[in-house]
Amino acid sequence: MFLLAFTGIIVSIFIVSCTSKPQKQAVKEPVIFTPSFKPELESFKQYQYPEWFRDAKFGIWAHWGPQAVPRQGDWYARNMYISENIDRRTGKPSGKPGAVYLYHVKNYGHPSKFGYKDIIPLWKAERWDPDKLMALYKKVGARYFVSMGSHHDNFFLWDSKIHKWNAVNMGPKKDVLGLWQQAAKKEGLRFGVSEHLGASYTWFQQSHGADLSGPMKGVPYDGANPKYEDLYHKKTAPDDKGWLTKDTLNQKEWLASITELIDNYHPDLLYSDSELPFGKVGRTMLAHFYNEDIIKNNGKLEAVYTCKQLASEGRWVKDIERGAMDTISVDPWQTDTSIGDWYYRTGQKYMTGEQVIQMLVDIVSKNGNLLLNVVQTPEGDLEQDVMDILDVIAKWTPVNGEGIYGTRPWKIYGEGPSTIKQARGTFGGVRDVRPYESKDIRFTTKGDTLYAFFMGAPAGDIKIGSLGKNSKFSDKRIKKITMLGGEEKLNWKQNSDTLVISKPSKLPDWSVVGFKIQFRN
Repeated sequence: MFLLAFTGIIVSIFIVSCTSKPQKQAVKEPVIFTPSFKPELESFKQYQYPEWFRDAKFGIWAHWGPQAVPRQGDWYARNMYISENIDRRTGKPSGKPGAVYLYHVKNYGHPSKFGYKDIIPLWKAERWDPDKLMALYKKVGARYFVSMGSHHDNFFLWDSKIHKWNAVNMGPKKDVLGLWQQAAKKEGLRFGVSEHLGASYTWFQQSHGADLSGPMKGVPYDGANPKYEDLYHKKTAPDDKGWLTKDTLNQKEWLASITELIDNYHPDLLYSDSELPFGKVGRTMLAHFYNEDIIKNNGKLEAVYTCKQLASEGRWVKDIERGAMDTISVDPWQTDTSIGDWYYRTGQKYMTGEQVIQMLVDIVSKNGNLLLNVVQTPEGDLEQDVMDILDVIAKWTPVNGEGIYGTRPWKIYGEGPSTIKQARGTFGGVRDVRPYESKDIRFTTKGDTLYAFFMGAPAGDIKIGSLGKNSKFSDKRIKKITMLGGEEKLNWKQNSDTLVISKPSKLPDWSVVGFKIQFRN
């Protein structure tokens, strides 16, 4: 009887379980982010500068590729085709041969036979270790890293289907851009790409020419051979000589190339070595870049686009080559420069580590970022003198970084002789590298803390005129002053016209000395 009852219970449970309606599981609908940017200038006004870029302050750039092979510096792929320099006053040949042309003929042969297409396979990058270099750059203090994607030579450092002239098919036979990106992500650095392709269509027209005199006069260079048009581009119209081509087919090709780059690598930062190229074509690229980044980041725009069109009006980050702003900018901006030539050149002179630090502090005080090219050998490693420069920076940033990373400008960027006499930069602004005195000061802030960096080691007592009691910039009482990198208790006095800090008994080993000034609430 008990068994029958128990069996009945089991059967009842079974019947109920079979006849009950199954519970529907909630299906999570995929979130679709509607692209918000259109290829119109008005649309880009909604852009907001991402905090990661504003906080990063310092990036390192690998401006590196096949043009490093001859060890003759920047623009080799073009200059090797200039048999005679042109007199800028008359527009006629000067009769003086180009130095790079002579080097090329002597070492490789005439460019009608041995052209840039033959230099490319010589770039093997056999000592390149992206993981090792990226770990070094992080130690130096970089918060983002930028790889060249393509220079004006139309050679792509990424795995491209556009044409065969790329690093996967020839030269290193590696996805250089992809390997740089993997290394950057491993070290927690934001990753960017520079594209210089827009200028290549007119820049490379020199390869379509011929010697103007001499035994090879009139013999076409290899760029005139239609067989290599996919590298050297087609011949442009006689009036198409500007930095950016007017040819609409070339512009469409550029758009296809940069779109491929964006879609395959989704960089955090994209740099154009020009203004925003080609009108609506360029705006189409930029809208796509921003929209794809929104999708990548689940609805949040984190992308940074930087170009040399300074009137950005908040639509992108303005970039100054080999120079800096002369005052505080409301919008974030970037300096791009190199510790030496843009490409490796035998016997070149480099900046010192101290100069790089001074440049970084000056730029950050004006709401900018520094993107610094570290010159690599053709083989892909760094020379010892470059390593020594980076070592100086790597010792400074861990101690002084709190006054750099995540900071914002103060009421003024600085004081001292360098704020009055400012030599102009090559491409606008003021010079990126210039002499400083111990009286030159740069300011940054973080919350209620002010950082004052002396651009040269103080020789005596430290004086800051902007923090005198009667200064229009001094509206809070000072609570505490410490020296970055020092534990000594400092003596200081706030006079009517200046703040005086007694010189510490021991200054740090570096020349750019920072002081942390905290105010009372």
